[in-house]
Amino acid sequence: MTGVPASAAGGTSSASGAPASAGSGAASGGASSGAMSGSVSGGASSGGASAGSGSVGSASLDSASVGSASSGVVEAGLSGGPRPARGAKVVAAAVNQASVWNIANFLTMLRLLLVPGFVALMLADGGYDPAMRSFAWAAFAIAMITDLFDGHLARTYDLVTDFGKIADPIADKAIMGAALICLSSLGDLPWWVTVVILGRELGITLLRFVVIRYGVIPASRGGKLKTLIQGVAVGMYVLALTGWLATLRFWVMAAAVVLTVLTGLDYVRQAIVLRRQGIAERRAAAEETEA
Repeated sequence: MTGVPASAAGGTSSASGAPASAGSGAASGGASSGAMSGSVSGGASSGGASAGSGSVGSASLDSASVGSASSGVVEAGLSGGPRPARGAKVVAAAVNQASVWNIANFLTMLRLLLVPGFVALMLADGGYDPAMRSFAWAAFAIAMITDLFDGHLARTYDLVTDFGKIADPIADKAIMGAALICLSSLGDLPWWVTVVILGRELGITLLRFVVIRYGVIPASRGGKLKTLIQGVAVGMYVLALTGWLATLRFWVMAAAVVLTVLTGLDYVRQAIVLRRQGIAERRAAAEETEA
């Protein structure tokens, strides 16, 4: 008769042990999950049921699994939501990258296509037909206007592309160079003016590439004013003007040449300063690394 109470006592001990294990699992799950109380409660009930059937190890395993899953959810949700997968930023950047086929690049390509048409109109009938010169002026004006808008649109609406960075300055130099060379070849503009303006434009472009390892030379207000005055002066020479307008265009071109030289010297100064700063920063970084 003494064996029976012992067995009963053993059964009672086993039964009481199972809820204890389930209870510890529930507490662990609750502590780990915090807000995920519903999932933890379900895990605790499952653990308790298994314990009641005598499977203490199974209850402990279920409880541990619930705690692990809950802690994983909590860890992912610390910042208010699941953490992005590895490489998600790269994918997002690729999706948000501006397409090459946008309005800014379209205007740049239009300006490039206007160059051969402008040259053909300028040289039609020996280059002295007032009507053809008027059409050539219209093509030049459209090219200069698109030059003002394509960069603004690209920056405002985040349409900057690698193609635009390369094609935009080429289109600018192409239409201006074509106009100056045509005017000088027709005898309307001295060659030295063409050489000064084109030499400055090409020289500054090369200078930007030389110092780009140290930084970017920003466009100055003087440079923008120079571009505007150049466009007005060249446009007035493209038209077959006479009288006081012909005299006026001479002074406008003189102002354009002066601004061309002065802004060119200013860009050279900026390039020298930028290079010195870049070299100094590199030396400081190298000394800090060695120290």
